[in-house]
Amino acid sequence: MPDAAAMPDDVTILDDAAMIERLQRGAFAYFTSYANPENGLIADTSRVDSPCSIAVVGFALSCYVVAVRRGWLSREDAALRTLKAVDFFWRSANSDRADATGYKGFYYHFLDMHSGRRVWQCELSLIDTALLLAGMLCAACFFDADSEPEAQIRRLVHDLYRRADWRWAQNDSGTLAQGWKPEGGFLHYGWEGYNEATILYVLGGGSPTHALPPSSFAAWTITYQWENLLGRNILYSGPLFTHLFSHAWLDFRGIRDEFMREAASDYFENTRSAIAIQREYAARNPRGFAGYGADLWGVTAGDGPGPDEMQSSGRDRRCFGYMSRGVPYGPDDGTIAPWVMAATLPFDADSALRGTRSLLARYPQVLRDDQFTSGFNPSLTEQATGWLSEGCYGLDQGLLVMMIENQRTGLIWQLMRGCAPIRRGLRRSGFAGGWLDDVA
Repeated sequence: MPDAAAMPDDVTILDDAAMIERLQRGAFAYFTSYANPENGLIADTSRVDSPCSIAVVGFALSCYVVAVRRGWLSREDAALRTLKAVDFFWRSANSDRADATGYKGFYYHFLDMHSGRRVWQCELSLIDTALLLAGMLCAACFFDADSEPEAQIRRLVHDLYRRADWRWAQNDSGTLAQGWKPEGGFLHYGWEGYNEATILYVLGGGSPTHALPPSSFAAWTITYQWENLLGRNILYSGPLFTHLFSHAWLDFRGIRDEFMREAASDYFENTRSAIAIQREYAARNPRGFAGYGADLWGVTAGDGPGPDEMQSSGRDRRCFGYMSRGVPYGPDDGTIAPWVMAATLPFDADSALRGTRSLLARYPQVLRDDQFTSGFNPSLTEQATGWLSEGCYGLDQGLLVMMIENQRTGLIWQLMRGCAPIRRGLRRSGFAGGWLDDVA
């Protein structure tokens, strides 16, 4: 690849392949810029003194795999980075103490970047642990050589996955809890409705030690909402990220659980419908926000201007800070996630490319050093460039790297198809058909 210094500042003058390569490599740079090389932890955001997010570590481990295939890291470098992180979690304090790193094989959402201990009295997070374990399993599938570092990665990942006590995490109920705190036990809410938790249940179902019963996944699907929205039938979830996170690792094309068999659909097609609804909602623009259109959309979770900012395009409307936004029911304050259109490439490449090009042509300020900012609100016209989030988030950058690669080569999907716990978890959750029937 040409020297970055020789590349044009305006990425929109590149052809599609070169532009996507540039955006993918720019996103990957987050994981080498905001890592602690001593323990492999990755910062949640690029902001000063950000703690580690365990989910971001999971994305990083998968992105190292992509970086090897792309020639951005040597295999040896990527394996050592991976081993640092995996070994840290293996050695970390796993107990019911309030300052531990994890408990029962699950880990706290945010950790101190240096000590690796819990910060902010955050929750022991099931979904973030699932994203961490998915990244570990992806790495274990890729690093299959006989060298000691790669063999050690596989051994530690195997043991860490076996450690998670999924049955404990049910909290004596049919479905999984969302989290737990040493100060008060399990959180008083669970998973209701379709969202990013599919991978959580699949990993729980695939466990060789504390597997969830098939009835657990079925109990979750009972809470789903099948709706007709803007002329399309869809399994509803408003924020776009909820339709993407599990797909970063799991290839849902042509495989169906009982719910999707009855709906004559699958989760991949459902995400395509979610993207179409996002585009239609932006084209209709019922709340009159600046920028929205069929080729500029992307309402999801992320940074926002906050309640102190007021939109000034002729209307007095309060904004939200960091939160999960969605369509068509909201909440929506005119804030879009600049990175998310490109992350939909595997589902609707034409719309993703047109939207990304339109965004960068109209609002080039959303891309800094080839990395998308977390949030952008062009309706705040008192600011010359519209409101821009300070910095970027590792989750956004990781999802972008992985989804672009799944579009380009299918690398992550291919690796995870070969992952025995994934296949076992999908089958125990009632999935069948397609590629799943073609593998042992």
